[in-house]
Amino acid sequence: MSKPLRLALAQFDFPVGAVHQNAERIAAMIAQARDEYGADLVLFPELALSGYPPEDLLLRPSFLADCEAALRQVAEAARGIVAVVGWPEAAGPVVYNAASVLRDGTVERTYRKRELPNYAVFDERRYFDVDPDREDCVFEVGGVQVGLIVCEDLWFPEPIAGTVAGGAELVLVPNASPYEHDKHAQRDALIAQRVQETGAGLVYLNVVGGQDSLVFDGASVVADGDGTVHPAAAAFVEQWLVVEFDPATRRFAALEWQEDGDESRDALAWRAVVRGTGDYCRKNGFDRVWLGLSGGIDSALVLAIAVDALGAENVTAVRLPSRYTADLSNDLAAEQCAMLGVQLLTVPIEKPFQGFLDALAGPFAGRAADVTEENLQSRARGALMMALSNKFGGLLLTTGNKSEYAVGYATIYGDMCGGYAPLKDLYKTEVYRLARWRNTVGDRAVPQGVIDRPPSAELRENQKDQDSLPPYDVLDGILLRHVDQEQSRDEIVAAGYDPATVDRVLRLVRTSEWKRHQAAPGPKVSRRAFGRERRYPISNGYRR
Repeated sequence: MSKPLRLALAQFDFPVGAVHQNAERIAAMIAQARDEYGADLVLFPELALSGYPPEDLLLRPSFLADCEAALRQVAEAARGIVAVVGWPEAAGPVVYNAASVLRDGTVERTYRKRELPNYAVFDERRYFDVDPDREDCVFEVGGVQVGLIVCEDLWFPEPIAGTVAGGAELVLVPNASPYEHDKHAQRDALIAQRVQETGAGLVYLNVVGGQDSLVFDGASVVADGDGTVHPAAAAFVEQWLVVEFDPATRRFAALEWQEDGDESRDALAWRAVVRGTGDYCRKNGFDRVWLGLSGGIDSALVLAIAVDALGAENVTAVRLPSRYTADLSNDLAAEQCAMLGVQLLTVPIEKPFQGFLDALAGPFAGRAADVTEENLQSRARGALMMALSNKFGGLLLTTGNKSEYAVGYATIYGDMCGGYAPLKDLYKTEVYRLARWRNTVGDRAVPQGVIDRPPSAELRENQKDQDSLPPYDVLDGILLRHVDQEQSRDEIVAAGYDPATVDRVLRLVRTSEWKRHQAAPGPKVSRRAFGRERRYPISNGYRR
């Protein structure tokens, strides 16, 4: 009878394009899995060598050649242990999303992903081909027959069924699956279904880390052959996961496995935006960030995210008061910076704003003030914040949320200035909920006065957001149905919303598309994020 098989699962971040560094790290980790954890097999995530998604890097022959050379280098390290490593395999004119079995210094065999996702954020059919031979991959380790499929293959019954029919007692599934709200329950149900269908044990390993607008959460799991799905590994945490698989019972025992302490929707969303923000900065060479702090809820939450992501010492907040800024706004900004230990600068915008008004006095003569003058204030702030970022270094964070981006309640070249938008995929109601949740975890991060006050852009006397927009619970309800769920105007009205309000909101969504095309990236947490996942034409005559 075979003894238990010990597996080391590398739930870590493998940055896109860092082929040489990833190869060196993987080689070192293979040795660590063998020598420190006594593993018989070590598994790495999907496309770990290249990082995921490599996008148009895959169109460069030199990149593909470097990946192949790196795989040969990694294979040399696979001695005394079997390693499974994901990489992009070029085979003549085609490229495969592949995972190779490495043993005794050689590439023993290579599996090519069968099901290529081409929906939502995925665009794999642009880059990869499917092997027409569609060979199953089953190999022996320590007397156990081990099968291999990759990510999307799991969502279809045929790949795992064929693998188990080929003799696999245990199936490995390396993944690069981005986080989104409520995805874990759907995934766990699928895993339970697959193991119940086949009777094989299953290892689901997911990568961790932020990659532009995507955030990968890890949250890897193992499932026994009877359908039992074990608790997920801690989300957004880089860690070794070490388990033993008993082929006689087809059950797993955890040896090294940090579970999640809080898997609530708010906890996971918070960790997603923090991880996404921090990784975007680190991977693009920024060790500090700037943001304009208004005393309102959006900038307050961005400040709290930035501090959790990078540390208070690496964050600078700037008050940019105007003639319309309330004393309370300045006081709340100062209160939050004192709470978090963040440096606070004050740069009034009156002089540049008045300079704009003076320069435009001639062309504007005889015309009443309107949104133009409001936007000039925002653009003065944007120019000043960009100047500070340029002069002293660091990344400027924008503070707009999904509700504002949806209806255009943001000023292009003004408050949309910046390199990353932590709230871009959070509706305003979610911003409030996350602020309240964050204040329950450790020290308070957002002053209660910020949470309690009515939101205002403070670009004219006594301005409130609700002067121009429906109440946010109504607005977000309409937007959730239209943007995330793709509901039509008539479907939203049938759900009980006022027809005139729906018409107005949907018109704002359509006419603001051009702004979103110029917006900074931000971490995706929803089913339908603006950007690579929701790509509508700017010139668009469709009205339903």
